[in-house]
Amino acid sequence: MLKRVNDFLAGLPMTIVGGVFLIMSFVFPRAGIILPVNPAWITVAICGIPLLYLAIWRIIYNKGISKISSALLICIAMIAAIAIGDLFAAGEVAFIMEIGAILEDMTTDRAKKGLKKLISLAPAKGRRIVSGREEMIEAGEIRQNDILRVLAGEAIPVDGIIIRGETSVDQSIMTGESLPVDKGIGDEVFCGTINRFGAVDMRATKVGEDSSLQKLIRMVQEAENKQAPMQRIADKCASWLVPVAVLVAAAAGIVTQNIVRAVTVLVVFCPCALVLATPTAIMAAIGQATKHGVIIKSGEALEKMGKVNTIAFDKTGTLTYGRLEVSDIISFEEHCSKQELLVLAASAEAQSEHPLGKAVVDYAKKQGIELRETDEFQMQSGKGILAEISGRKLYCGNEKFIRENAAAISPEVSAELEKFRMQGKATILVAENNTCIGLLALSDRLRPEAENMVSRLADMNTKVVLLTGDNRKAAEYFAMQAGITEIKADLLPEEKVESISEIREQGNLVCMIGDGVNDAPALKLADVGVAMGSMGSDIAVEAADIALMSDDISQISYLKRLSNATVNTIKLSISLSMCINFVAVACSVLGLLNPTTGALVHNAGSCFVVLIAALLYDRKFE
Repeated sequence: MLKRVNDFLAGLPMTIVGGVFLIMSFVFPRAGIILPVNPAWITVAICGIPLLYLAIWRIIYNKGISKISSALLICIAMIAAIAIGDLFAAGEVAFIMEIGAILEDMTTDRAKKGLKKLISLAPAKGRRIVSGREEMIEAGEIRQNDILRVLAGEAIPVDGIIIRGETSVDQSIMTGESLPVDKGIGDEVFCGTINRFGAVDMRATKVGEDSSLQKLIRMVQEAENKQAPMQRIADKCASWLVPVAVLVAAAAGIVTQNIVRAVTVLVVFCPCALVLATPTAIMAAIGQATKHGVIIKSGEALEKMGKVNTIAFDKTGTLTYGRLEVSDIISFEEHCSKQELLVLAASAEAQSEHPLGKAVVDYAKKQGIELRETDEFQMQSGKGILAEISGRKLYCGNEKFIRENAAAISPEVSAELEKFRMQGKATILVAENNTCIGLLALSDRLRPEAENMVSRLADMNTKVVLLTGDNRKAAEYFAMQAGITEIKADLLPEEKVESISEIREQGNLVCMIGDGVNDAPALKLADVGVAMGSMGSDIAVEAADIALMSDDISQISYLKRLSNATVNTIKLSISLSMCINFVAVACSVLGLLNPTTGALVHNAGSCFVVLIAALLYDRKFE
């Protein structure tokens, strides 16, 4: 009952009522209107009771020095102002403090819009297919491996894999991508995303709390419950400022023999701005990041990211797409065109289980090439294949395999192989009739935004390091393309951890960015861990402090700018609040401020720093 009354009084409508009575208390006496009871008493009751409730609650339930809070100091100042008969000052202190609290709540609510949108998109029902018939069931009743049908315009109820049909899916709530993504048989789809076109059937893989949407919601909720170090420092400062304020006020009253000055010191000493500025800045920044598909798990991670001076990237799946594609086709025979060479190689590799062979076949199919029938097929694991196509006996494999089974390697072929080795590319040689007729090179592809992202980080005085388990030639090739000069290659997972430790021991704050299970230990050890494509490795996401819900690594530079701006905003707010307090206390001791004007100056400053923090939510970071 008491809490309901307190919440009612602390709400915006009653605070506005309190403000109206406060204005009446100031205007009526100056207009010659005398009321039996000073209207400021109403303001003190409406706005003061929630503060008194909060101060007492913290004294009872908080531990140690945190029992002494800013609310307690406000109550002391309010009671002191009432004791000297300055009801307007007492009402003003309570009213403006309530306005500051409402501003904080409004900023926090606004910053939580991303989370509210996530929650609202959690589907309530799904269409389960049982014995060929559709049945509508609650989303909570869907079980792993259930077959579900999703019609055009419907939300996908759980994570799963498409087993029938093709469509385009709006994944903006998960990844921030504005364009729908084409999906077909074998592709993954995620809970809460929207099926835009045709009907598809899917098999449920992650249901209930394990779905990607529920995981997102949990991460955002956890972020809201964690405080940044600056916020905890501010809370501690508020606790210590209370006894200091009482001592300074007592000293001022004794030295000046003026109780009004002592009360004014109490009023202006309240650390409202110090306490309010940091949490609003953190929440506004987390809210903005959520809009852009960046999930920050804690205020501490956000603050540390603002202080990071070294960012270490994994290569495969992070700087690159993590998929091998045919990059070069070289024919060594005039009668065999590149197109014909691709047809022969893809047809020969059609039955191969090797990743390079599969990549060649996939590439050919994307080019619309019709594969030819294979009459004979033999495979030597890790070396190559023999295939007979339309009476032509072909060997496809590495240099050693071709030398041993098919043909000698000419200087021309050796030169091409060396060139591609220097670029870190994999190669498949194709031989026929004791002659090497061609070569296919395969490579991962650098993300197009990587170079610009590295350049932007350099502009922010942030060093970029490449840590990869890939071979050094491949690492150097991609690092050169991205503009990265410091490279560590051929690293096992434990060696990545050692590299992070070495960088930290040099006095640097390190952010590690990776996407796979093998990156999880390094993500955990780094000062800040960022997981790429959080719909990929669950272990990497759990180990990281921040998750990017798309594979757009340009968000790294956005994240760094946002974190820098948040830290700068917190520092500005704390410095501003301390300056306002110092000047206001000095003016109070000198008699330049009275309780009324002191409350106005101090609490206006509190509202000002909260508004500065709130601006983070809509700031543009180009």
